Amino acid sequence: MKTFKIAVIPGDGIGPEVIAEGIKVMEKAAELDGRMQFEFTHFPWGCEHYLKYGKMMADDGIEQLKTFDAIYLGAVGYPGVPDHISLWDLLLRIRKEFDQYVNIRPIKLLNGAPCPIEGGNKETIDMMFIRENSEGEYAGAGDWLFKGKPEEVVLQTGVFSRKGTERIIRYAFEEAAKTGRTLTSISKANALNYSMVFWDEVFEEVSNEYPDVKTASYLVDAAAMLMVKDPARFEVVVTSNLFGDILTDLGAALAGGMGLAAGANINPKREWPSMFEPIHGSAPDIAGRKMANPLAAVWSASQMFDFFGYKNIGSLLLGAIERLMEERTVITPDLGGTASTSEVGDRIVEIISQEKKVSSFR
Repeated sequence: MKTFKIAVIPGDGIGPEVIAEGIKVMEKAAELDGRMQFEFTHFPWGCEHYLKYGKMMADDGIEQLKTFDAIYLGAVGYPGVPDHISLWDLLLRIRKEFDQYVNIRPIKLLNGAPCPIEGGNKETIDMMFIRENSEGEYAGAGDWLFKGKPEEVVLQTGVFSRKGTERIIRYAFEEAAKTGRTLTSISKANALNYSMVFWDEVFEEVSNEYPDVKTASYLVDAAAMLMVKDPARFEVVVTSNLFGDILTDLGAALAGGMGLAAGANINPKREWPSMFEPIHGSAPDIAGRKMANPLAAVWSASQMFDFFGYKNIGSLLLGAIERLMEERTVITPDLGGTASTSEVGDRIVEIISQEKKVSSFR
């Protein structure tokens, strides 16, 4: 039996609550399948750790995490700790240190999930965003000159290397070719006359190697409009770090809300652990009230199963989420229900256990 070592960083706010339900579901799925088991190790890092020790994680935190097969992250951020500290000193540090340069965010409307646009359904809203996860505006390059003086100047430099740009675009082409779907690139070359012109040129170069993949390219502002007006035209999407961050929140709104938004930070060569997380944030206003939606945490767990090569289990968990929303009897307040966080997790466990009885699990 294969044992997967998972580093758990529950984090802040509702993070510990939703991650607990994700672990509950993962353990039941592994038990039902019988081919693997999980060994979870919890790390108390996050904003509470920062307020106590002046740092978001242990000094040797990266060294500690290197030995794990994957990282399961809850959420980062809490009042009293500046957002740039909570983000840069934990989440972005892990992404960069472990070269998790591929960010995968599914934008998929499941049956039963609310959709704010007319005619939205699971056939028209089914996108896979592949976001560059290590460079761009999030590279941390820039300067703050003459701080506090009338001539104060702030420089934020977007970094687009050929290596970084080409590898994410190539990854997206491989995904599109493998799944037989179209590939859309999103940039802003009319205004960003260096970085995005370069991005478009690299996309065109790589596209010549994949003549069977149908492609499209949109400016980010037009893409935002079209995601609402005509979402069906987007299947596999590749874009830069900043644009991907913004557009996937729009996508989350189309696909049922942030309570269903999951993300995977992938190191494709598997030299270092990849990281899986719900992307709804720490929501401190509802922390401890037992009303947080754990479905994004379960969805990110399904991405972890996919990554480990157990796509049947990943599909099973996604199907369980859909069935739960179709039933509409055990859903949290953000989806119009009254169920608690743990009740939703318990119902997902019941659903996958029932599926085991009526179908071939493997």
